Amino acid sequence: MKLVLKKTEDFADERFNAICKEIPCFDSSWHYHKQFELIYITKSKGIRFVGDSVSQFHPGDLVLVGPYLPHLWRNDPSYYNGDDSNKVKTIVLKFTDDFIAEGTFNNPVFSSINTLLEKAKFGICFDKKLSDNLKKDFIDIIELEPAEQRIKLLNLLWRLSMADEQTVLSSTDMRQYANESLQRIDAIIKYISDNYASNISLEDVADVACMTTNSFCRFFKKMTNKSFTQFLNEVRVRNASRLLLENNLSVSDVCYLAGYNSITNFYKNFKDIIGCTPNNYRHRL
Repeated sequence: MKLVLKKTEDFADERFNAICKEIPCFDSSWHYHKQFELIYITKSKGIRFVGDSVSQFHPGDLVLVGPYLPHLWRNDPSYYNGDDSNKVKTIVLKFTDDFIAEGTFNNPVFSSINTLLEKAKFGICFDKKLSDNLKKDFIDIIELEPAEQRIKLLNLLWRLSMADEQTVLSSTDMRQYANESLQRIDAIIKYISDNYASNISLEDVADVACMTTNSFCRFFKKMTNKSFTQFLNEVRVRNASRLLLENNLSVSDVCYLAGYNSITNFYKNFKDIIGCTPNNYRHRL
């Protein structure tokens, strides 16, 4: 599989489209497109990849992704077990910066929205309290007439632009404008997210990419802004943090289920990435 540039022919209106998805699982490919994408999750959980960011997501997750920024919402394994009752429910607003008219956001009165859209090139996650307050707006927008939808989206963008709790996701500008040199990255990310609990070696992943280990390390660093080891540890720790909250497992059990063979190594990586020990994380939340 490869990093995918999604075409716009599938959408009725290239400038704005509101989509309500109720599907067994999210896209399985790391992809990008030329529209902005405002994504509200009503039912689903797993690991979110946006640029070089690796994070958990839960119901209420609200993210703005800018044009050409690679991203992937990868569900927990339970969403791939064929159970039709365990479906993803999400609302996606796809739009261009001229969804009202050309140059709308160059007007000083919309300066805060313009700043928000510029920041979206890194991806932005919004506070859970704010997303809960906006839930009805996202649900209602699907049923509105086209003109009302645009007015509602403009209002949503203004409210998001005024919010204090905005978390920038990607640490660098990871936007892509061509995919000729990116044929391997989707298969690599899928392999890591499917096999993080196993003893994955650098040689294993280099084989998936059909590259030597040295070439793979350079390629992976260029594509994700992280080393393979750093990326794998983030995937493991994010999944471990989910296990700590959702199950009555001991920390040592979570350690091994997340793919670590050493409790000391697990504690070190968990604290480096999350900012506290596994026990403190569980007790705090």
